[in-house]
Amino acid sequence: MSGEILSLVMFAVACGVLLLGFPVAFSLAGTGLAFALIGNSMGVFDMPLLGSLPSRYFGVMTNELYVAIPLFVFMGVMLERARIAEKLLTTMGLLFGTMRAGLGISVVLVGMLLAASTGIVGATVVTMGLLSLPAMQKAGYSPRLSTGVICASGTLGQIIPPSIVLVLLGDILQGAYAEAQRSLGNWAPEPVSVIDLFAGAFIPGMLLVGLYICWIIIQAFIDPKSAPPLVTDKRPEGLWGEVLRALIPPGLLIVAVLGSILTGIATPTESAAFGGVGAVILAAFYKRLSWDVLRHVTRQTVQISAMVFVILLGASVFSLVFRGLGGDHLVEELLHNLPGGVFSAMLVVMLLMFVMGFFLDFIEIVFVVVPIVGPILLKMDIDPVWLGVMIAINLQTSFLTPPFGFALFYLRGVAPAAIKTWDIYRGIVPFVLIQVLGLGLVAAFPALATWLPDVLFK
Repeated sequence: MSGEILSLVMFAVACGVLLLGFPVAFSLAGTGLAFALIGNSMGVFDMPLLGSLPSRYFGVMTNELYVAIPLFVFMGVMLERARIAEKLLTTMGLLFGTMRAGLGISVVLVGMLLAASTGIVGATVVTMGLLSLPAMQKAGYSPRLSTGVICASGTLGQIIPPSIVLVLLGDILQGAYAEAQRSLGNWAPEPVSVIDLFAGAFIPGMLLVGLYICWIIIQAFIDPKSAPPLVTDKRPEGLWGEVLRALIPPGLLIVAVLGSILTGIATPTESAAFGGVGAVILAAFYKRLSWDVLRHVTRQTVQISAMVFVILLGASVFSLVFRGLGGDHLVEELLHNLPGGVFSAMLVVMLLMFVMGFFLDFIEIVFVVVPIVGPILLKMDIDPVWLGVMIAINLQTSFLTPPFGFALFYLRGVAPAAIKTWDIYRGIVPFVLIQVLGLGLVAAFPALATWLPDVLFK
């Protein structure tokens, strides 16, 4: 029992160290190694367990799925440097700008398209903050509504495929599902792939887009001054041609990447490679490709990818020590003994992730919490695709919730001084509530996440 209590103390200490601002990977690995030594001195942890780390690391290095991460990052950064968002925002703003709330709707739609083509929250929020926030201010939009729309639309890259969080979740849930099925006596379970998760997340992602647009229209109806139309009296001639020229190139890339994954023509890694090449071609098409751009994109790709993989290696140490101390058995007993069964267990896990999202990044939650609770929940006969989509939507709110919501920081960094931080925090509140509503709808109607994978793959 002392080992299980020690595992909970280790979890709390790791969260505290992360809040102090220490690097994530070294915080997780250092905390794990420190508590391994403490547990060994107390006789509740076997140090030879750490000997399995090399095989775990080798498994990460030989996992073909993880190759998709730097490729998707490269595609996203290259598209951001190609200024596709600038063309989309300009043309969509003119298309919807003559109607009330039209500019806000165009920001959401562009955020959706960027999410499906880049999947990088920081780049999307910064780009739209630089381009659309001045236009919304000039049009007379409420600071709270404009900042809330930009932050929320930028986080759609977390749930709309292809998404890095879905790639990471898919791999972890695949292992968790296999472990859960083996413990139930099923030694040949049907595999759960990232492709299933991509298909499962598509409809919930579109649902969130629809809810965002509905709220903008409602807000414009309640307070017309908060979302006025642009000052243009009519659309300029030839606008539809401009819209098509702005939409077709990235649209073709999205269809090629997502379509090849969902139809089974290519694996996520192969599609990511195709997307990277397609992003380079688009940058050349828009005359944005140069050695300086390529150097910048390559450097950014290496930095982001290295961060993800170093955190993964550090989290491996943490999770191994946590299990060695018996923490997984304690968590399983706690969840199984909750009144209300599966519903209560799922509710507690979702609430835990939601609260942790106020303080921690999604990568930390994915690598630390999901490997612990995933096998336990999946033993309760929960659909793995539905569970993955629920976690993804929940983690999306971690970018929006103060005090450490990264989307808020990204926007604060590029917003003019006239926009107060308090306006950004207040503006995001309705969209956090929309996230909770979307999470509740997917919880109440699991077919929103499971119908499309069943149609495509079964």
